[in-house]
Parts: sequence; C-alpha cells; structure tokens
Amino acid sequence: MDFMTITGLLVGGLAVYYALAVGGIGDLIFNLPAAVLVFGGTLGATMVTYPWSIFSRVPKAVGLMLFPPKRLSPEHYITLLVQLSERAKKSGIDSLQDDIPKIQDPFLVDGLQMLLDGLDANMVRENLDKEIVFLRRRHSQLTSVFRSMGTYAPIFGLLGTLIGVVQVLQNLTDPTSIGAAMAVAVVTTFYGIFSTNFFYLPTAGKLDSLTEQEVLLKEVAIEGILSIQKGDIPMIVSRKLHAYLAYKIRQFHRKKGTK
Repeated sequence: MDFMTITGLLVGGLAVYYALAVGGIGDLIFNLPAAVLVFGGTLGATMVTYPWSIFSRVPKAVGLMLFPPKRLSPEHYITLLVQLSERAKKSGIDSLQDDIPKIQDPFLVDGLQMLLDGLDANMVRENLDKEIVFLRRRHSQLTSVFRSMGTYAPIFGLLGTLIGVVQVLQNLTDPTSIGAAMAVAVVTTFYGIFSTNFFYLPTAGKLDSLTEQEVLLKEVAIEGILSIQKGDIPMIVSRKLHAYLAYKIRQFHRKKGTK
C-alpha cells in the first residue's frame, strides 16, 4: 500500500470533514439525490467518451494508485546493469544467456535478447523506444479518463445547483422551505468540486508519476544495454548511467516546474 496516497486521502478527508463539522453542516452534506446526479452523471458521460476496452481498466488503475507495483530503485537497476556488463566483459555477451532466466524485468530481458540475437545498436534502441512509446500511450489513455471525470463532475454539480434553484423558485410561496432547498442545491456543487480535486485529478497525477518512474527505469535500461553492446568497461557503464539518471531527474523537475 502506498503510504503517501493513503496519508493524503486521510489528511484531506479529515480536513474537509472537520470544516463541515465545525460549521454544523456535517449531516446536511450527505444527500443521496445529489450524489446520484453528480457521480452517476460523471460515470455516464465518461462511458460515452471512452470505449469499454479503456474504461474497463479503471478499477485496475485505482488499484495501482493504492498498491503500486514494487520495482527496483534506479540505483539497484544500475547495479544490476553494471554486474551484467562485468559478466559480458569477462565472458562475452553470449554468457548473458545464463542470466536472462534470473531477471524479472521483461523489458530488460527483451533488450538483452536482442543483443544475443546480434541486432545492431540502432535497431535495439528503435525497438525499445517503441515499447516506451506504446507504454506511454496505454497509460495516457487511463489518465485521460480520470481527467475527463474531473472535468465532468463539477459541471454536473453545477447542473444540480441549477435544478435546486428551479425547485426553490417553484416554492417561493413557502419561505420556510427555501433555505433547506438551497442547501441541497449547493451540496451537488460540493460533490463535484470535492470529487474532482480530491480523487479524479490526484489519481491522474499519481498515475502520471508512476508512468514516469517506469519510463525512467526503461530509459536507464536502454543506455545500459547499449553500453554493454558497445563493450564499455563496468566503471564507464556505472558513470554513464549515473550521469544519465541525474540528467533525466533534472529534466523531469524542469518540466514539472514549467507546468
């Protein structure tokens, strides 16, 4: 279970509940018709937007957010690649055939298999780069689902508010019912804003972060595989991969800073 995700959900949820409880509106905020309108409307609009092949992967994506897969850290990944380069340098690239069954990363296995099959460096890079492109495309489809939901939810919240205002105007002759009707009308807007900023957009951001972590490891793997093919000594492989890792991390933070 991801500690930061769970902690963030608890902190945010408690903060909102505390604000509602102090304001004395904790009970009023739970309204079934408003919830059905916002969440049902958001779900329906999303189903219209995306095919089942993409929409059906949403529960798995939520699971990945809460329970991200365990991966080697970039440092451990570099250590593994350096060890492979040592073996290749001492016994030749063909000796890596014995290491392939022990490696659990399919991407790295594919790259090493290309070396063993005798593909040139350009072909190896091209094939592995394509895998990264396809991975980004698959993952971006899921993040776009949550961003769409984050767009639809506030609109349905506003729609619920408009419906509530209409109901208020129909009952102007009964002043005692206006306050309660307006409270219910505003609850739909709350649901839309809260779900967007507390779940839909944060989930999309978390999935983006997981994608970047996975892509970083794959890019490090490509550089390591090509260094092994080139015949670089282990020390050079280590320095090259650490320098590449530092560059990609700086590049990532620069991108985040410009958004």
